[in-house]
Amino acid sequence: MCHVIVTCRSMLWTLLSIVVAFAELIAFLSADWLVGRAKPEEAGGGTGPPREPFRPTLGIYGRCTRVSHVQLSRRDTLCGPYAEHFGEIASGFWQATAIFLAVGIMILCTVAFVSVFTMCVQSIMKKSIFNVCGLLQGIAGLFLILGLILYPAGWGCQKAISYCGPYASAYKLGDCSLGWAFYTAIGGTVLTFICAVFSAQAEIATSSDKVQEEIEEGKNLICLL
Repeated sequence: MCHVIVTCRSMLWTLLSIVVAFAELIAFLSADWLVGRAKPEEAGGGTGPPREPFRPTLGIYGRCTRVSHVQLSRRDTLCGPYAEHFGEIASGFWQATAIFLAVGIMILCTVAFVSVFTMCVQSIMKKSIFNVCGLLQGIAGLFLILGLILYPAGWGCQKAISYCGPYASAYKLGDCSLGWAFYTAIGGTVLTFICAVFSAQAEIATSSDKVQEEIEEGKNLICLL
């Protein structure tokens, strides 16, 4: 018989697992990893006063640039992939970063999906599903760390230099600054390991003596603080 067990710790772990997976996925898809040098723009063919400088952004495989429409006196920010396929990613280090991050994110998304069902299923093949998911989150965290370590090594590629100036090189930003996506990926990685540790607390909460007592009383829906 399926017993629906909901505790504060198990629900918190589930929510954190979902948040971490989405945070890493959004960061990976974003082009805001590097913020390039400011490029001042001029109005109407260069005869008007300078407009607010625009700083293009560069991601692992995408970029955002601004295109001016002189006749229409408007500007469009265009974002999209600069690489049509994997081999066109600007650096071999960034290719490795993409692989490690993609594997880690796939694991996190799988755990996030499974975590929703832990209210009904607490074990699989006689093993705690929380412990299994926690182990997978720890493995995903290691893949994410490898990707984030390799990413700065690609700052010396020609694509990054075109955004960050001639002084950009491996682990040196040049005229660029780090965008929100990079910090989001770091924060998500830290939360991944927190989730991995917290999964043990979720397992303890759902297998406590109080839960067992309510199961013995014949309750199918068990909610505990």
